[in-house]
Amino acid sequence: MFRNSIRQKIVGIATGLIILAVITSLLSMVMAGQVGHLLDELTNRYIPAYGHLARVNIRALERSLAMRRMMMAKMQAPGEESGYDSARKTFDEIEPLIKREADAARVLIDAIIADPSTPSDNAALGRLDDRIDNAVNDLLMRLNAENKTLLGQLDAKDFTAARQTTLRADALRDEFNARIEGIRSDMLAQVGSAAAKVMSAQQRAIIISGVVTAIAAILGFVFAMLVGSGITRPVMRLLEGTREVEAGRLDGAIAITTQDEIGQLSAAFNRMIETLRHNQRIRETFGRYINPRIAEGLLEQPAIAATEGQRRVMTVMFCDMKGFTRLSEGVTPSGLVKIMNLYLSTMSAPVHAHHGIIDKYIGDAIMAYWGAPFVEEAEQTHLAALAAIDMIGQVSQLRKDLPELLGVRTIPADCDIRIGVATGEALVGSIGSEFMMSYTVLGDTVNLASRLEGANKFYGSRSLISEATASACAATIELREIDRLVVMGQSQPVAVFEIMGKKDELTPAQTELRQHYADGLAAYRERRWDDAEQAFTAALAAAPGDGPSIAMKTRVAGFMQNPPAADWDGAWHMEQK
Repeated sequence: MFRNSIRQKIVGIATGLIILAVITSLLSMVMAGQVGHLLDELTNRYIPAYGHLARVNIRALERSLAMRRMMMAKMQAPGEESGYDSARKTFDEIEPLIKREADAARVLIDAIIADPSTPSDNAALGRLDDRIDNAVNDLLMRLNAENKTLLGQLDAKDFTAARQTTLRADALRDEFNARIEGIRSDMLAQVGSAAAKVMSAQQRAIIISGVVTAIAAILGFVFAMLVGSGITRPVMRLLEGTREVEAGRLDGAIAITTQDEIGQLSAAFNRMIETLRHNQRIRETFGRYINPRIAEGLLEQPAIAATEGQRRVMTVMFCDMKGFTRLSEGVTPSGLVKIMNLYLSTMSAPVHAHHGIIDKYIGDAIMAYWGAPFVEEAEQTHLAALAAIDMIGQVSQLRKDLPELLGVRTIPADCDIRIGVATGEALVGSIGSEFMMSYTVLGDTVNLASRLEGANKFYGSRSLISEATASACAATIELREIDRLVVMGQSQPVAVFEIMGKKDELTPAQTELRQHYADGLAAYRERRWDDAEQAFTAALAAAPGDGPSIAMKTRVAGFMQNPPAADWDGAWHMEQK
């Protein structure tokens, strides 16, 4: 039961149940044999002995009848000797039959008495044997003597004397029959007693067999439950542990209570959990250095780790901290680390929340991107815009947290963020050397996002996005066109837009600002400098301090003093600054 192998436990259960079944069968066979032996004695001894005694009675009556026929034949007229001879023959043949039947009954009774394997009333049977012997050797002999005298008287035709002898013979015959009848009655009682013993033994056998079978079943069930529970309990613990692992809870372990295969499996399961915990710690640790989704992708999707890049439409974001240089002046290295950690954590959270991938931290700058296989292509610009809105929304809280973090009252007023977002085709893949690889994005789209982030300083804005980004997210994001810009490194102008908020969530002042700014921008491109100046002035009245309006009004004032060349295309070249 407590062996090392499950196979041995199962074989032990089967062996125990087989042993119980064999014991039950043997007991049933023994009791059935006893019942059969009693039934055999009843059938082959008791009942035949009773039959022999019954036939003794019958033979005695037949002999008496033959004697009557002989007397009647003698008393009739001469010539009826044939009837007498026939009756005499029958009379003579019956006497040995009576003795033979009586002797057969005695033999069977003696056999019953001599058999010690059966429960019988030997004293009563012995008395029956003596009574049979007395009846045959005493009464029958006296009856035979009277019958012999009667036959002589019949032969001598002495009918008067024959009648007297007949009366004495009838009296002896009645006494013989009465004794035989009494013996037969007592023998019938012995037959009934033997039959009752057979029935009792049969019922006892049935009861004992049922009880033994029930005990065997209970013992087998208990035995199976003990061994089965010794197997199922560890299996249930394994199942619970597996569910815990499936749910991501790796802090538990399974108690090992057996040394069988399940115990070995439990030990292996515990080692597996420890390995998973170790791997999880590795993922969590490196997840702080590599985006967890990239780390998981590199581990679980070998295609992502392929060194050959793929060209995909991606949305790239750059975020920089405005006023960082002034803020970091005079700050201790530990204080600077605190500033960086707080700033990067605050601005990274919205990126993570909107399923973006943080590619790298470059000083106080954050580079992130959206696109396949991490998000659907149709959603990437919308998610990037939402992340930018949330990042801008965190600026006020950041300004509150930094003085408390540094232990100062105030921080520079120009502490802010600048965001640039661009959408377009980029090279995506694992890029690097045999010593170090990085899953990143490269191309003009990345450069454009970086340039747009830097262009914010020219416009006094917080977020600038490319025309492709604006076209893709215009259905869900409120935008305003800022300008047409030729960024450094490119020759063609691109329209740039500012993210103002979520769709249908602008305030009346923001709506008025956007309208005046659009009017001013249209007048600016048509060289209507006075109208442009008035429109930008109206925009500033709606939103005082609006950076793009200030920048454009200043630029219009400059053009009013020094108009652009005749081939001016209305675009602003960053090199001009």
